[in-house]
Amino acid sequence: MATPDFVLDLRRRIGHDLLWMPGVTAFVFDADRTRMLAVRRRDNGEWTPVTGIIDPGEEPAQAGAREVAEEAGVLARPLRLVDVRALAPITYDNGDIAQFLDLTFVYEHVSGDPHPADGENTAARWFAVDGPPPMNDRFRDLYAIALRDEPTAAFRA
Repeated sequence: MATPDFVLDLRRRIGHDLLWMPGVTAFVFDADRTRMLAVRRRDNGEWTPVTGIIDPGEEPAQAGAREVAEEAGVLARPLRLVDVRALAPITYDNGDIAQFLDLTFVYEHVSGDPHPADGENTAARWFAVDGPPPMNDRFRDLYAIALRDEPTAAFRA
């Protein structure tokens, strides 16, 4: 699902004004941590970890697991929160402005073979941990944090 119904309802009320939303980024690794899951976005062709919007009342870690199932067709269990950051505002092609509070989690693959499951992506596949797909600066930074395997989350002071 590209845009959740609750966001569409809000947009009908506030128009294109800035909308602050909680989001989740999910780095999924296989059980022996030799591979990471990535999806290729339909809108811009970029490889990314699975990302999505947290629904009202939804637990963030469960939102990530839901997004992984919806977008890549695999089941994954959350292991830990690795990063919290406010992203810069984004202006979409239709004029909508959004800003996300991004919560990044590491997940472990439970079952299923990756595939583009919901139409948001054109591909979903495993990459060797030491050979990830090309990603933008933010995702490369988050990937490095996820690989550190530290018990605490990173945040900006």
